[in-house]
Amino acid sequence: MNRIKEIILVRYVSVFHYVMWNILKKRLNNVLVAEFPKSGGSWFCKMLADATGLPQPSNYELPKIQTSILHGVFFNEKKLGKTICIVRDGRDVMVSAYFFFLFKNDKNIGFSIDKRRKQMPFDDYDNVEKNLPAFIEYMFNDYTVRNKKMNWVNFNDSFINQENVKMIKYENLLTQCKEEMIGALDFLEFPEKSEKELNEIIEKYSFEKMAKRKRGEENNRSFMRKGIAGDWKNKFSKEACVVFDKYAGDMLIKLGYETDHNWY
Repeated sequence: MNRIKEIILVRYVSVFHYVMWNILKKRLNNVLVAEFPKSGGSWFCKMLADATGLPQPSNYELPKIQTSILHGVFFNEKKLGKTICIVRDGRDVMVSAYFFFLFKNDKNIGFSIDKRRKQMPFDDYDNVEKNLPAFIEYMFNDYTVRNKKMNWVNFNDSFINQENVKMIKYENLLTQCKEEMIGALDFLEFPEKSEKELNEIIEKYSFEKMAKRKRGEENNRSFMRKGIAGDWKNKFSKEACVVFDKYAGDMLIKLGYETDHNWY
């Protein structure tokens, strides 16, 4: 696909997703699943689609005007009703986003990589440890979604302790996926699935089945790069820790990822 076609496709699909999310949500009774990028929302939505029998258009696929599971990066708005928010440790988010935004993989689009790379104050993209502090600065100060500044803190802050929201941690999906799926279906008021059905769905969308390799085996050119929690410990320098804590240390504590600021 050439660059012009890529831009047209992304913008057209983005507008359609926005309409389905913000305007047709209640009319169609769409299921909303929000996440800050690279928090596991795509994986969760695949499982939820099988569990509910609803279609789940991808971010690069034009949705049909029908009741659907919609996965998006949107701030919480109470008028939209029930929303599931997938949360992930922001330090792992930074590492995963670094590879997704700056390197071609099987899911992203070329022109978006070119755009992000031009916004970076470095050009030796393979030097992850050296560049992460600057990338974290970018993600907290300059990252925008639909021309609105968004970062891991203000995104999650819009969902915390809201009555219309169920927050699900990516890390819990790794360790107790069946229980989290049961809770999500109950929150959304969908019929219960049997334990056998849920186990089959979870197995179908396991990292091993989808990525064709063991969880933890890294492929930096795949959308499903590694599939683990805590990988930030392998990539963060002391400087990256200091920068992240400056912007998001309080949110790490609020979400239960740390008990204080003495985590590095």
